[in-house]
Amino acid sequence: MRRRGRAVPAALVAALSLLPAGRRNGSAHGRPPAAVTDDRLSGAGGTAPAPDRPGPPPTGRTGERGADAGESRPHAVPGRGTPGDRLRAWAELLRVSALFSVPGDALAGAAAVGRRPGRGTVPAIGASLCLYEAGMALNDWADRDEDAVDRPHRPIPSGRISPAAALGAAGVLTAAGLALAAQAGRPALTIATGLAATVWAYDLHLKHTKAGPAAMAAARSLDLLLGATATAEGAAPGAGTPGGGRLSDNVAGATAAATAAAVPTPGTLTASLPALPAALVLGAHTYGVTAVSRHEAQGGSTGVPLAVLATTTALAAAVLGGGGRSSRATDRNAVPQPGGTPGQDLFGQDLFGRGIPGRGILGRGLPGRATDPLRLLVIGLTGAYLRTAGPPLLHAALNPSPPLTQRAVGGGIRAMIPLQAALAARAGSPVTGLAVMGLVPLARSLARKVSLT
Repeated sequence: MRRRGRAVPAALVAALSLLPAGRRNGSAHGRPPAAVTDDRLSGAGGTAPAPDRPGPPPTGRTGERGADAGESRPHAVPGRGTPGDRLRAWAELLRVSALFSVPGDALAGAAAVGRRPGRGTVPAIGASLCLYEAGMALNDWADRDEDAVDRPHRPIPSGRISPAAALGAAGVLTAAGLALAAQAGRPALTIATGLAATVWAYDLHLKHTKAGPAAMAAARSLDLLLGATATAEGAAPGAGTPGGGRLSDNVAGATAAATAAAVPTPGTLTASLPALPAALVLGAHTYGVTAVSRHEAQGGSTGVPLAVLATTTALAAAVLGGGGRSSRATDRNAVPQPGGTPGQDLFGQDLFGRGIPGRGILGRGLPGRATDPLRLLVIGLTGAYLRTAGPPLLHAALNPSPPLTQRAVGGGIRAMIPLQAALAARAGSPVTGLAVMGLVPLARSLARKVSLT
């Protein structure tokens, strides 16, 4: 009997050894390995119990750990996962944390033409946001093969979003952006069309050419001009007071108003030309960020971050330029002749002195003392710009590794906000500048959840 009792377990063991591995695991754990693999790769983050045995509830730890570590999920099925997973995937695709760098374009453009944000500024901001997000979706669609090698955790190569869905989103967002721009008037729609064409040309072709950074710079400059044009269109004669938007915040005064009344209002596109210097400054900064981003996947470039750091310093100096002559005894209410006077900077005006009509009016009687609040505000905002963009660029130059290079790109994107705020305050719109600067904590908070790059 003892021998037979011992033989029975041995026979059972021999029989079980002939079963497939999946059946043995299924009977032991209550779920087949196939269910574990499929759910993890789809981003659901859980495991499905086998029908013959309930098994433990899904924990999601394996899937979540794989997502956090940036693991490749090449066989994931697009659209699978919880609504929260899908929402996060779209947030990553569209890089929503970078959205806060967009509204300041239109607001700085409005300030550059000496006006408050008006009824044309709101649709311009909406158009900018839509076209920016269209560029994000189109960028990942165009780079899906490269991302499968360099960034397999991105939404498209990981299978969380299908290429067709990303391309469709880019098309819908572009159409929505143009429709919103049309609400601000035909001149705004003209600039928005050029902006959309630049975005699509960059993502589909120019990105990998030497013209790539210039195309991105042009897109950001056009975005600022879109805000200036839409604001000027909404404030055209017949829409209220001369200029409609009452010039800018609380420091643009009687000199500009008298000039606006005395000088016939030109076409809206021509009226937005005063915003061109600010657009060029923002475009130059964008050029530098794009040049650095071309090395963010592989790293290895020391010269580019150093050159961009020098450019960033030069742009800050351009924003602050021209203040040294404001201490002279001059008639603050006098209107200088077109073309400017000796010593004026590229903005065509003394930063803390007299404003030139139609060139980013600073207002009447703006004192040039070191304790002047507007002067201090411009200096503080420009310092915030340097503080945000400078250190990451220096670190990337000292150690051009992919993580530090990506951090430099992220710092350059975030630095656009204080630069926009400085440009708005420099044009005599301190309230607008402070409002733009208020986007910084929101952008910083969201950047902790969704990467900028």
